[in-house]
Amino acid sequence: MKVRQEVYDTYWKTAAERQTIFFKKLKGLTAPYTDDLIYQSFKFCNVYRASDRVSQFLIKNVIYKRKTTPNDTLFKIFLFRLLNKNETWNLLENKLGEITVSNFNFKRYSRALGEIRLLGPIYGNAFILCANKVFGYDKKHQNHLALLELVFKREMNVNKLLGSKSLKELFQTLRELPLIGDFMAYQLAIDFNYSKVFDFDENDFTIAGPGAERGIRKCFVDIDGRDSEYIIKHMVNNQEKEFQRLGIDFKNLFGRPMHTIDCQGWFCETDKYSRVKFPALKSNRSKIKSKYLPSKQPIELFYPPKWKLSLTSMIDS
Repeated sequence: MKVRQEVYDTYWKTAAERQTIFFKKLKGLTAPYTDDLIYQSFKFCNVYRASDRVSQFLIKNVIYKRKTTPNDTLFKIFLFRLLNKNETWNLLENKLGEITVSNFNFKRYSRALGEIRLLGPIYGNAFILCANKVFGYDKKHQNHLALLELVFKREMNVNKLLGSKSLKELFQTLRELPLIGDFMAYQLAIDFNYSKVFDFDENDFTIAGPGAERGIRKCFVDIDGRDSEYIIKHMVNNQEKEFQRLGIDFKNLFGRPMHTIDCQGWFCETDKYSRVKFPALKSNRSKIKSKYLPSKQPIELFYPPKWKLSLTSMIDS
């Protein structure tokens, strides 16, 4: 494999800088958190997917807020990630009470989401979700509710999910469903794996989204016939060596190194960064849409307890 050295090094340098910004925010420092003008100007995700605000909300307020059955846990995760918007989830709970399979009724949930829709968009903009009318409904959210009905109101379907023996098998089962493409199936599999229902090794399987594919093409001149999964795992396996080579003191996530979901995501962020840093590298995206606006909401971190992270170790250092 042959790297495009300047961009490949940027992958590691920007990851380290983004983590530094993350910890400065945790310590309560004020902006600007960096001298990097690109970071000052544009919005970038965290290096660790689980640290982003929507994932944090999912882990803390959807998965671990209450003790639930495996069926209910997966149902709530699935519904939340389809919507992908914290505000919609809060409004939905206010209208319906606790979200469970037993109280799920298509008409009732459709009516509630229709009412929330009058207040503004009910979907987040992080993922582009399939919006076709495979179940025959005109409204996007009704087709998604019909999908949930298909999965969770039929014992055979939910049992197939629960019976998955690996992250890849879980992905493949999700991928067989209507409206769920490769990237969404992978994201859902990772979300399910945050819960107590599964405990698969995240590094066993990965799949690159469109942004990550663009990032890989920018970081590598030639991948020697390797697929994207191989490249992402290569980054996971070589992260310590690459940070050492560049003389970078990378502040990982409280002792947790980057996993495949994180390295996959960072290819996407490197693609975004490169649109400004290396404009001569053309792709079908030439600008960064989201401007950086400091959030006034404090960060209250909560990660899957099974990760056994010591959150005070780096905040206090």
